[in-house]
Amino acid sequence: MQSPRPRPRNLRLEVQYDGTGYHGWQIQPRLRTIQGELTRTLESIVREPVHVCGSGRTDAGTHALAQVCHFHTTSHMDSSSLWKALNSRLPATIRVTGIEQVAADFHARRHARTKHYRYRILNTPWCPPFEYPYVHHFYRILDHEKLNRAAELVVGRQDFSAFCDAGSQARSKIRRVTSSLFVFDTRRKLLEYNVCADGFLHHMVRNLVGTFLEVGRGKLPVEAIPAILESKNRSRAGPTAPAKGLFLVRVFY
Repeated sequence: MQSPRPRPRNLRLEVQYDGTGYHGWQIQPRLRTIQGELTRTLESIVREPVHVCGSGRTDAGTHALAQVCHFHTTSHMDSSSLWKALNSRLPATIRVTGIEQVAADFHARRHARTKHYRYRILNTPWCPPFEYPYVHHFYRILDHEKLNRAAELVVGRQDFSAFCDAGSQARSKIRRVTSSLFVFDTRRKLLEYNVCADGFLHHMVRNLVGTFLEVGRGKLPVEAIPAILESKNRSRAGPTAPAKGLFLVRVFY
């Protein structure tokens, strides 16, 4: 008599990564990605095919402090041993910071309620080499008051078509932004834009930052933000800020 097949467990991972040198989260043929590295490493440990599902896709070069993902496995390896095995085999630029068994129906993407992104801008004449991979170096003079006034204008449930990549396949461009503000470290000349929303469109945060910087340097008036939103026209907004300044900070469930 055949023994019954083990019942799959659903394991939730919290992951940090330095996105430099990766082609984003999603697996792509012949390209190095975060999802690809996690999948390859997990399969080498549990010795069965797995599908790693993340809370969302991050762009090439974007970093994460606490990306959430899940996968199902029939492996009996306890969570602590799996955690140690993962961090001993993953590249040094990817680390699992937490692992736990969750309900069978938990889904990292579908159950996410709010995501918090942070964008870092170094507003100095030159950029130290050790900061370069993790900030957008912007040397022009910026008006901090205008930056925060502009950021406040995107709070609420609105159509963000004007701040979405033109080729996006998203069926709805409506998102609810619950918080949008800049934090200034005047000693280090470091600006951090923090934004929380129920979801983000492709390049949405980077397009918002690029537009706010145009306001901060005086190329756009603060009052242009509502008009850009209303236009639903990507060409009305500012440039896309580089990916390397962007961090996924936390996913709330």
